Amino acid sequence: MLEKTVVQDAGLLRSHRKTGMALFFHSLWKYRYLTIMMIPTLIVLILNNYLPMFGVFIAFKNINYVDGIWGSPWVGFDNFTFLFTSGSLWRIARNTISYSLAFMAINLILSVGIAVAINEIRNRWLAKGYQTFLIMPHFLSMVVVSYLVYAFLTPDKGFMNNTVVEWFGHDRVFWYSEKEYWPYILTLVNAWKGVGIGAVIYIAAIAGIDQEYYEASVIDGASKWRQIFHITLPSIQPVIIIITILNMGHVFNSDFGLFYQVTLNSGALYPVTDTVDTYVYRALKELNDIGMSSAAALVQSVLGFALVLLTNSAVRKINKEQALF
Repeated sequence: MLEKTVVQDAGLLRSHRKTGMALFFHSLWKYRYLTIMMIPTLIVLILNNYLPMFGVFIAFKNINYVDGIWGSPWVGFDNFTFLFTSGSLWRIARNTISYSLAFMAINLILSVGIAVAINEIRNRWLAKGYQTFLIMPHFLSMVVVSYLVYAFLTPDKGFMNNTVVEWFGHDRVFWYSEKEYWPYILTLVNAWKGVGIGAVIYIAAIAGIDQEYYEASVIDGASKWRQIFHITLPSIQPVIIIITILNMGHVFNSDFGLFYQVTLNSGALYPVTDTVDTYVYRALKELNDIGMSSAAALVQSVLGFALVLLTNSAVRKINKEQALF
């Protein structure tokens, strides 16, 4: 009797497995077009994000090109001491964290504001045109952006010195030597390049709001401002929270192109433009130490992951339904 029951359970388990696999392949076929669209992104994700994880041990080795990665000696946490004992640690940490938080806050406010404004445009073609215009900078390489910024700021032929500065009667400004201007310049460039893609995301979220809410509010005599603050913003709040949680994972990272290429790696600007990424890159060029740069990247990843967990935990305590997990 017992043997018969075991055989039946085994058969039932195989049946469930077959059913599960059948459902899986049925879903793939049912959503085949979405699956095909997903494949390129999945390949990029695997190549750029998952496969490099297998090289995490490099951070604990003193890489010798003769012996290779596997033959190089283990050095424990010696590679990490370079970053934490550096005299520039406070400067690069301060710049990295402060810029990341400022960019997040400013881009969030501008993206949501632009998304709400475009949503109020009733001419569909005009709204689409604004979206296209806003998202175009996102696809520009930082190399191209650095040339555009240079065209504005070059001391002798730049737009700023030859027009704006002259209009106000001031002397020419040597922008790449004056550090006090660059927190504002970098913030402006980052917003110009990143706000558009954020606005498109929030426009998509707003498009998913049930129009009956707005119709009911019109009947109740609600103004546009009341509709925005009592319907639109609360409805897209979950999207805002999720994007904020994910962005918190990048607080200890910086856009290398923005801080290295746009500033032309000017030494005079290091006090306000030097971040962890640019500092490690320069050290890698000078010392040619892959283990050290890998250690810095590992620290950034671990701290970013911890910050995501902490932020998500805080959101979960306030509203469990809006937490990422």
